[in-house]
Amino acid sequence: MSRCEIAVNGNEVSISGIIDDTFGVVAAQLPLTGKLKVNLKNLKSINSTGIREWIKQMQRMKTAFIEFYECPKVFIDQVNMVQGFVPANGKVESFYVPFFNEENETEKNVLFKYGEHYTEGKLNPLPEIKDDTGAVMELDVVEAKYFKFIKG
Repeated sequence: MSRCEIAVNGNEVSISGIIDDTFGVVAAQLPLTGKLKVNLKNLKSINSTGIREWIKQMQRMKTAFIEFYECPKVFIDQVNMVQGFVPANGKVESFYVPFFNEENETEKNVLFKYGEHYTEGKLNPLPEIKDDTGAVMELDVVEAKYFKFIKG
């Protein structure tokens, strides 16, 4: 049984759960051509065999143009570590950036969007993020590593 679910609605795709060794079977329903908008908001984790299956699937989709939206940290971590995780015919349109406030023990994932927070090869200055109490939050990742995929 797969722990990954894929919903396809025309050119919009939603991938949720865990990308593991069963991803190749589940991903068989993905369109191989055209412009695809892939939402990853509910992706929870990716294991090592899932990485292999993901890359195989991306190679099968080489004639599609793939836009990735609402990419969680688990996805961005792989983008930064695994060459080809986002293929040459793909683009990260939005992704979550974790922030925290140590004093209040609050965390927040902020959605960064292409054209607003970053562009090809350039990260714009980080916005000031506040928690629900108005306290300023700090970036909860190493900036040079987390945004590496933007800067190339």
